[in-house]
Amino acid sequence: MSVRPFRDIKRRKTKVINVGKVKIGGDNPISVQSMTNTLTTDVKATIKQINDIAEEGADIVRVSCPDEDSSKALKEIIKHVSIPVVADIHFHYKRAIEAAENGASCLRINPGNIGDEKKIHEVLKAAKNNNCSIRIGVNAGSLEKDILEEFKEPCPEALVKSALRNIKILEDKDFLNFKISVKSSDVFLSIAAYRQLSKVIDYPLHLGITEAGSFVSGSIKSSIGLGSLLMDGIGDTIRISLSDNPTQEVKIGNEILKSLNLRNRGVKIISCPSCARQAFQVIDTVKILEEKLAHIKTPITLSIIGCVVNGPGEAAMTDIGITGGGKGNNMLYLSGVQNEKVMTDDIINKVVSEVEKKASELEN
Repeated sequence: MSVRPFRDIKRRKTKVINVGKVKIGGDNPISVQSMTNTLTTDVKATIKQINDIAEEGADIVRVSCPDEDSSKALKEIIKHVSIPVVADIHFHYKRAIEAAENGASCLRINPGNIGDEKKIHEVLKAAKNNNCSIRIGVNAGSLEKDILEEFKEPCPEALVKSALRNIKILEDKDFLNFKISVKSSDVFLSIAAYRQLSKVIDYPLHLGITEAGSFVSGSIKSSIGLGSLLMDGIGDTIRISLSDNPTQEVKIGNEILKSLNLRNRGVKIISCPSCARQAFQVIDTVKILEEKLAHIKTPITLSIIGCVVNGPGEAAMTDIGITGGGKGNNMLYLSGVQNEKVMTDDIINKVVSEVEKKASELEN
């Protein structure tokens, strides 16, 4: 069962690029990214973390390549993972060339940081020869010296000027297979920079609030920043930057997109905060269900409401619903219709069974 959103978001039209098998921009789904925090030279650990990130629902992963051993390790890593790998490069142009030659699907660089035009041309040549796209990564914390001197401090205009300068470097070499980001740890600065940039370019935008913080504070900052931009139709791929396990970044990224009806993946749970009216322990029930239903990838809506005040109304708008009732007699709703009474002790097993059944039906 699907409910028509009150407001459909009209996405800004952008060019389409490829990051491996994933298309970014245009009408393609907004992709979710994360980044490994293992040593890239620890191939086994990096492969495991990438696969964990992919299992959580990431479309793309970024891997740091600070030295030659790391960039060359990509060749083995890429053999054992299912999602495209972006090589994170900062200053040394040879790392970018090595990463492209060893299978990276995209290079994250700042062309202005690479050095002279000859070095940049060699990077772009390697990218073209290996069907490798580029992300221009502008960051408020590492703006060019002359731009900082001009604007005195990081500001939206400074980030946009840096972005346009780096875009021109690629365009002058006839390299157009790129996306761009203008990140800051400040929510207002990030939003303003992305809004300004989106008015003057049509290349796909990678959204993020960089160094957002811990799980709670970083998730909130990212939700406000990215949510504001996404509701404006701005953004083609996103990364949530958290001081936490990378899988948590993916989880929050997907939840942001699901909440805006921009992406549907897995079970979307609508649940009440619980109160004295609840007929069963809503909070504990939801926590258990989130864990037990994490393997479901098919879009399904599930309402878990502790009483009959809002329960029937929410259940009418979800695929599966449970509404708390007196004396442990709770009502199960399927496609918005009352189906059967469920005792409190049976809620978990019954809901899991119905969700898995519904997922199987939708997949077939």
